[in-house]
Amino acid sequence: MALNLVVKIHPVVLFQIVDAYERRTVEAHRVIGTLLGTAEKGVVEVSNCFCVPHKELEDQVEAELTYGMDMYELNRRVNSQEAIVGWWATGNAVTNHSSLIHEYYARECKNPVHVTVDTTLMAARMGIKAYISVPFGVPGGTTGCMFTPVSVEITCYEPEVVGLQLCQKTQYTKRQVEPMPDLAQVADATQNLSHLLDGVLAYVEDVLASRAPPDNAVGRALLDMVNSVPKMTAEEFEAMFNSNVKDLLMVICLSQLIKTQLQLNEKLTLLTTL
Repeated sequence: MALNLVVKIHPVVLFQIVDAYERRTVEAHRVIGTLLGTAEKGVVEVSNCFCVPHKELEDQVEAELTYGMDMYELNRRVNSQEAIVGWWATGNAVTNHSSLIHEYYARECKNPVHVTVDTTLMAARMGIKAYISVPFGVPGGTTGCMFTPVSVEITCYEPEVVGLQLCQKTQYTKRQVEPMPDLAQVADATQNLSHLLDGVLAYVEDVLASRAPPDNAVGRALLDMVNSVPKMTAEEFEAMFNSNVKDLLMVICLSQLIKTQLQLNEKLTLLTTL
């Protein structure tokens, strides 16, 4: 496997790993499990995972492999596109037992990846690392393998972005939040977009005034962004926005009517049974 491999991990995977670590037994120092996802064209996308119970002794590892395969088969019934792409472990480093576990996963899939998640927060943050096993040695002589780090990225589906934004609101203030209504989400997104545009305008003005060094990559990215926006007048944009808002209000009204109708049906059903 090429060393320029990129491992993309979804947030739900990290949540599941942390949850498994919090639910571990008292004598367990770390937790391991199976990574599920897809591998294509130098990119391994990890979209799901599950924990595999195990015990680590001084010279061997005892894992409940039957349980792991049962979990994988059950997951295949729900999502047949997710395959085994590697395994994960909590901790901030590769241990002596990692090679034994990696040998098992090398039989289950081609070129498995190994992801470590530092749930102990030793560096004041949850460090995430990914490795692949690279063979080395003398031809015809002693051979072995070593874990080589590869790039890790966090990727999200649109629903996951909404969930993460709600989670961020509980970081410093409330412990519990409620999903915002649709119009409130539009207002919040508009406000965030306005702040981002103010930052971009301030950067451009600083570059023009020679207060900040120019960056060709940033300039090209800004040019591509400006060219991607449809050109329209203020009146055309206002008409388009008002039309979309009317559609949104219509959907909200219809949903409220449906909820009211369902409630009335339930009450009528109760009345007929009395």
